[in-house]
Amino acid sequence: MTWLNSVRNALAFRTKKETPDNLWHKCKGCGQMIFTRELEENLYVCPKCEHHERIGPKIRFDQMLDEGSCQLLPAPKVPEDPLKFRDSKKYADRIKAARTATAEPDALLNARGTILGHRVVMGVQDFAFMGGSMGLAVGEAFVRGVEAAIADRCPYLIFTAAGGARMQEGILSLMQMPRSTVAIQMLHDAGLPYIVVLTDPTTGGVTASYAMLGDIQIAEPGALIGFAGQRVIESTIREKLPEGFQRAEYLLDHGMLDMVVHRRDLRERLGQVIGYLCGQRAAA
Repeated sequence: MTWLNSVRNALAFRTKKETPDNLWHKCKGCGQMIFTRELEENLYVCPKCEHHERIGPKIRFDQMLDEGSCQLLPAPKVPEDPLKFRDSKKYADRIKAARTATAEPDALLNARGTILGHRVVMGVQDFAFMGGSMGLAVGEAFVRGVEAAIADRCPYLIFTAAGGARMQEGILSLMQMPRSTVAIQMLHDAGLPYIVVLTDPTTGGVTASYAMLGDIQIAEPGALIGFAGQRVIESTIREKLPEGFQRAEYLLDHGMLDMVVHRRDLRERLGQVIGYLCGQRAAA
């Protein structure tokens, strides 16, 4: 064997140096590659096009709540597969896969905390958990969040992100729409504010219930907000819809929202709104 063959054989067994797959992030808005550390420091907003990336509950709690004030509320226990539903996979297997991927019990988490010193109970939906879909667990978590806010005499703040009701739970998922509406009325009867921040995307039965019933309606820039999809609407009315239809800015211009707030300004704006609605009552 010649020395050239020896070198070639040695090189064949060398492992390729791999780059971590989470070092760079491709922006879904402009398609640019962004250094992940830079994206995190910019609150998961693209520094080039200002596209607001979807984020989960834990990151949202860290961004919005005062440092050291976050206390997660326990997730409610509900029947996990009441209809024994199965399509291409068992519903129970889909739930297990979503829990493994997100490390969350379901699509809505609640936490107690403060925002600029003002007490709040805050709920966050996670689109990464089965599209943030609303089923028994989400409905029950919403009601528990409202009850916690009433017990604490503070506002209930919800960050919505959902594809709608969870089809695997059928009529039981649709029943969460009136349940959430009754819970909001309980909050109003207690004289407490209900604040909604709509994030991308908020659609379907969530939009048709608690997402559009806030005393104050806020949205992040560019968020998709609607009930039916644009193609469904166009095929129904047989007309072309305007550019940007169902985006936050369009809804603001047409009176469906109170304000559209950039993520970097959202915490301060929420603190101002809560302070105003609660008569400047800060945390004890």
